[in-house]
Amino acid sequence: MTGPVLTGGSTDTGTDRPPRRISLRTRVVLLAALCVGGTVALVSLVTYLTVRDNIYEQFDTSLTQRAHAAAESVPVVSRFQNLPSAMLASGDIQIGLLESGGGMVLPQGGQEPPSGRPEAAVAQGQAEWSLRTDEATHMRVIAVSSGAGQALVLAQSLAQTDRTLHDLSLVLLFFGGIGVVVAVGAATAVARTALRPVQRLTSATERVASTMDLRPIPVTGDDELSRMTQSFNTMLAAVAESQAQQSQLVADAGHELRTPLTSLRTNLELLLSANKRDAPPLDEHVRAEIESDIRGQLDELTQLIGDLVELARDSGPQEIERVELVDVVERALDRARRRAGETEFAVHLEPWELTGDPGVLERAVLNLLDNAVKFSPPGSIVDVALRPLGDGTAVVEVADRGPGIDQEDLPKVFDRFYRSAEARTLPGSGLGLAIVRQAAQRHGGIAFAAAREGGGTVITMRLPGTAPEPG
Repeated sequence: MTGPVLTGGSTDTGTDRPPRRISLRTRVVLLAALCVGGTVALVSLVTYLTVRDNIYEQFDTSLTQRAHAAAESVPVVSRFQNLPSAMLASGDIQIGLLESGGGMVLPQGGQEPPSGRPEAAVAQGQAEWSLRTDEATHMRVIAVSSGAGQALVLAQSLAQTDRTLHDLSLVLLFFGGIGVVVAVGAATAVARTALRPVQRLTSATERVASTMDLRPIPVTGDDELSRMTQSFNTMLAAVAESQAQQSQLVADAGHELRTPLTSLRTNLELLLSANKRDAPPLDEHVRAEIESDIRGQLDELTQLIGDLVELARDSGPQEIERVELVDVVERALDRARRRAGETEFAVHLEPWELTGDPGVLERAVLNLLDNAVKFSPPGSIVDVALRPLGDGTAVVEVADRGPGIDQEDLPKVFDRFYRSAEARTLPGSGLGLAIVRQAAQRHGGIAFAAAREGGGTVITMRLPGTAPEPG
């Protein structure tokens, strides 16, 4: 008893390999060749059939005219027998006078034309004429009445006509093939030229994916492929700008984090050194100041990290819903009052609704309020207003009574980590107003700053939306 035979060879049959894809250029060439080939074939077929029908029609008309002329000019058997057979043979014609009894009278030395029932019917007076193709001899046969009990039978070979049609088919096939070859060559040249921008775009995409080189692609022309290249260049520019902003954010964040971390490390090392056995004890007042500095530095780090996380969320609102902006501002005011100290808020809010992220909007409004409190003197009043402008937008305005901002600094206050000379001695990371501008832009609005009449600054966030209907 024998078991199955096992082999150590590979069993890979190639079925797991993905099918080979045909390139776009090859598909364009094949499509052009198919279209041209189909058109040439259709035109050639129609031409051949039309010419064939015309040739056969002319052949039958000529044969019919000859038969009627012969029947009228040779009515007598004796005259028919004396016809010169050489003249008939030169025209590739066979002629005979068929009698009703079945006998056939031929010219002297002539060949007998094919005859059958159709010709006999004409000789017997049952039909005036007949026309058919004799398959045995491949001749066209016509019979016409030439008197009582007689029929003139005329036959002519179709060989010459068939040769003409055969030559025509060869000519059509030859020139059709040349047309297809020329079409394939032209399609190849056109595809190579037309798809060159696509090849450049593909190469650029592969280059970006492998090297992160965001240089734009040269654009030539103004066709659809050129516009696609321009769109790709726009995307590359956006990616490059985003990459630059990310790098700048990381660099600025590292710079801003370095100062509190260094100070925090110094204070911690001082406390650790004071706790050693042989170290002199720290004065309680000094220890309290160090601990207070550590808590302040931790708060500053916490705020900075939170602001950085908020700025990193630049993909648009995360929780889209219908937002009543008055509720958002009131929640931000509740939080701001708890840490405003002696600063008061004068509030005037009008209803306004929009679609967006309430958390992002509340954080932006809270930053506006905290910024105003930071620059306002103790016991002063911060004006807070929410009012529609009548053009499909509303503004959230926060005005303080602080020292104000210089005119040259107004365009820069929303930049990341920017702090004016007056603000460098105050706590903060320089990211609060950057978050405000980002929140406004994510909701289709803008943020801007202006000097307040009588001193101070007005920070405004303008947002699109609708006023709720009364009811």
